[in-house]
Amino acid sequence: MEVNKVEKIMRILGIETSCDETAVALFEGDRASGKGRLLSEQIMSQIETHARFGGVVPEVASREHLSALPIMVEEVMAEANCGWMDIDAIAVTAGPGLMGALLVGASYARALGAVNTIPVIPIHHMEGHLLAAGLAENGLPDFPFMTLLVSGGHTMLVRVDAIGEYRIAGQTIDDAAGECFDKSARLLDLPYPGGPEISKLAEHGDGKRFKLPRPMLNRDNLNFSFSGLKTAVMYAVKSHGVLSNQDRADMAASIETAICEVLVNKSVRACDQEGVKSLVIAGGVAANRCLRSMLTQESENRGIEIYLPQAKYCTDNAAMICYAGFLNQMVAMPVPAEWDVRPRWELSSTDR
Repeated sequence: MEVNKVEKIMRILGIETSCDETAVALFEGDRASGKGRLLSEQIMSQIETHARFGGVVPEVASREHLSALPIMVEEVMAEANCGWMDIDAIAVTAGPGLMGALLVGASYARALGAVNTIPVIPIHHMEGHLLAAGLAENGLPDFPFMTLLVSGGHTMLVRVDAIGEYRIAGQTIDDAAGECFDKSARLLDLPYPGGPEISKLAEHGDGKRFKLPRPMLNRDNLNFSFSGLKTAVMYAVKSHGVLSNQDRADMAASIETAICEVLVNKSVRACDQEGVKSLVIAGGVAANRCLRSMLTQESENRGIEIYLPQAKYCTDNAAMICYAGFLNQMVAMPVPAEWDVRPRWELSSTDR
């Protein structure tokens, strides 16, 4: 009985180094039920390191990953009380992301795999985000479902028909929502990263005060565009002159409301057009309280079931990477004998 129990269990070590978070996690899943749990996880943010530059410096990010990753792997393994004989696979972010940062994680994962004779699974970073809601107790919805994947570098609506079967229904044609948050924050003299700072300031503001555009809201497609909104914010700030604290709070709230209205409208429209009744939100901006509140309300009004990942799994993390690795193994997704990191990698491309 003990042998059968052990054979049912799959333990996946996850490594994430695509940008400015070094993250390691260990996931234990049951092959029969598809359910599982995190045994241990760690995330080291580089925000303070990059803040003085006003953004992520790729070379600095790579060096930070190189310094932190070996220690974090050891600590995660120790906390989970696991040895390398207990690990069935290593899942590592292979792209998209910063080339140097990706190479640090992938090279270390490959070295661990070679030394310990463990297969290494290259994972698409955005696939990790897309599936992160499954880490919650209620798991992922039944297929098919729509996902609003919204972060600093990506804004897209993805139809998910199965693990590895993703079709982009709409995406940004210029700035992503997260970029618009960050660039608008600079106009308000807010520190990096700008998105959370705008949200914090917006709590004390009037989102209806400044009349900002809702780009492509009424276009007959599911694409997004946020560069025009950023430009409108720039002109509004310049024309207003010196901003008081309340002015800045009202502007922040107006920016947040404009972005969230576009995201919510397009998301529920995508569900209607695709004929699906479940909506997942994912990515760093998915942690935004205004977006979560507006999406929850609108989904209830439209009879759409919404799945929200925990806020800590919206930003970059390794839990989503090892979980994605587990789900890929569950459906017997082929693991390529040879692969390389891919700074640019379309989510709809299932080849590794």
